[in-house]
Amino acid sequence: MHDEFTLKASFLTGVLVMVFLLITRYLRSDLVLDAIPTVGFSDPILSYFSALQFNFDGVRMLREGYQKTRPGLFKIANFRRWMVLATGSELIEDIRKAPDDVLSMMEPVNEFLQPEYTTDLLNQNDMFHADVVRSKLTRNTAATFKEVREELIMAMDDLIPTSEDKWVQVSILETVQRVICRTSNRIFVGVPLCQDYDYQTLNLTFAVNVVKFGLIISLFPKPLKLIVSRILSNLPFQIQQETEYIRPMVEERFAKMEEYGDDWDDKPEDMLMWLMSEAKGVERSLEGVARRLLLVNFAAIHTTSLMFTQVLYQLLAHPEYIEPLRQEVDAAIKDEGWTKAGIDKMHKMDSFIRESQRLDSFIIFALSRLALRPFTFSNGVTIPAGTVVSIPASAIHTDEKIYPNPDEFDGFRFAKLCESEGDSMTSKYQSVSASSEHLTFGLGRHTCPGRFFAVNEVKVLLAHIVATYDVKFEEGKGVPRQICVSGMRIPGKANVMFRTRQK
Repeated sequence: MHDEFTLKASFLTGVLVMVFLLITRYLRSDLVLDAIPTVGFSDPILSYFSALQFNFDGVRMLREGYQKTRPGLFKIANFRRWMVLATGSELIEDIRKAPDDVLSMMEPVNEFLQPEYTTDLLNQNDMFHADVVRSKLTRNTAATFKEVREELIMAMDDLIPTSEDKWVQVSILETVQRVICRTSNRIFVGVPLCQDYDYQTLNLTFAVNVVKFGLIISLFPKPLKLIVSRILSNLPFQIQQETEYIRPMVEERFAKMEEYGDDWDDKPEDMLMWLMSEAKGVERSLEGVARRLLLVNFAAIHTTSLMFTQVLYQLLAHPEYIEPLRQEVDAAIKDEGWTKAGIDKMHKMDSFIRESQRLDSFIIFALSRLALRPFTFSNGVTIPAGTVVSIPASAIHTDEKIYPNPDEFDGFRFAKLCESEGDSMTSKYQSVSASSEHLTFGLGRHTCPGRFFAVNEVKVLLAHIVATYDVKFEEGKGVPRQICVSGMRIPGKANVMFRTRQK
C-alpha cells in the first residue's frame, strides 16, 4: 500500500514538475550553450525527449557526441538542465583542476540523493567518513585480508552449497550483493553482527531507498521537500534500526574511550571504531555514528556488487580465460599462500578486472560537476553558472586511438601492456589506477577513496571462485541485457550454475 501511494504521488508530481521545467527551460535558454553542439534535440521542449532517451541509450549518445567533437565540447539534455561533456585531455584537465567553489562535485550528488532529507547527516558539511575510508580502510587492506577472505568463504558456503556431481543454480546479482555486504561488514562492524541476515537486509535496502526517495523528493520544490520526505520515506525508521543494532557496541566503546583515552587493550580495528575516533561535535554520538556507518555501506555494497557481477559475466561469456586464471591463482597461492601478497601477484586477474571495467563500468560519464559561477575552458568557451559539466567515460573507454580494437574484450590487454613495457607491476595499468583514459573510479582529488578495498574484495572473490568452483550460465542463456538508467549501467539479472571444481 505504501509503495502504491508512493508511485501515484510520484506520477502526479512528475506531471506538475514537467510543466514547471518546460517553462523554466525557455526562460533559462542561454546563447552560449546554444552554440555548443547537441546530441539529440536542442529545442527546449523536444530536448525532454532526448533526456528521456539518454536514460536508456546513453552509451550510444555519448559515443556519438565524442566522435563528432573530440577534442571539444558537446551537450546532452537531462530533465533539469543541460549537461556539457568535455573531450580531449586539455578540457578534462580543466575540469579536474577547477576548485570546488567553481565546479562543485557535491552539488550534483546533492541534487540526485537529496541527503538533507535521506541520509540526513547531523553535520552535512563534514565528510570525515570519506577521509576514514581513504586513510584507515585503505591502509588496513593487508591487515584485514584474512578476515575478508574468511568471511567471504563462509558467505559463499552458506549461499551456494555445492558438490562435485551436482550443479547449483544461483541468482547471481542478489547473491553477490549479500556476499559483499556480509564481507564488507566483517571489517565495518565485525562478527557476529555482519552475519546477521536482517542487518544485512537493512543495509542492502537502505542504499536502494536513498536513491528511490532522493529521486522522488527531488521532484518537489524546497518548501515541500521536508513534508514529502516525512510522508513517503521510511528512511528515518531504517536509521533508527541501524542505531539500535550498533547501540551495545557503541556505548561500550564510548565508555572505554572515556575511561582509557585513545588506546586500551583489545581496542577493535574496524570501521565502526575508526568512525567513532574521528567523529567530532554532534557526529560524536550514537545516532551520528549510525548515520555515517549507513553511508559507508551505501557507498561500498552496491557499487562493488555491480562491479563484480560484470566481471563474472565477462568470465562466463569468455570461458577460455578460466584455465589461465586458475593457473595464475594456483601458482600465486603456492608461492605466497592466501595473502594480500598472493593476490597482488595475480596480474592477469587484475588485467581481466580492469578490462571488464573498461567495457562495462556501471558509470558512463565521470567527473560530474555543477558550475557555481561562469567557467571558462582552455579553448575559450565559457559556460554559465548552473551548468553541469562531465566527461563521457564510456566513449573514452572505447576510443580506438587509445585502445586498439576497443569493442573487443581482451581480458589480458593490460597485462600485455605491462609486459611490453618490461614491468609486470606497472601501476598505471592496475585496476585501481585512475587516469584520463580510464575513469571507472573518477580522477584527481575526488577519485573514489574506497577503490583499494573494493578491488581487493573483487579479486579475492574472483580468485576464490575460479579456484573452488566450476561455473557457467544456465543452459541456453548468456550475458543478460544491461539496463542504462540515469547515467548508470546496471547488469541484468541472470542465473549462474556452480559446482565444486573438478580437477
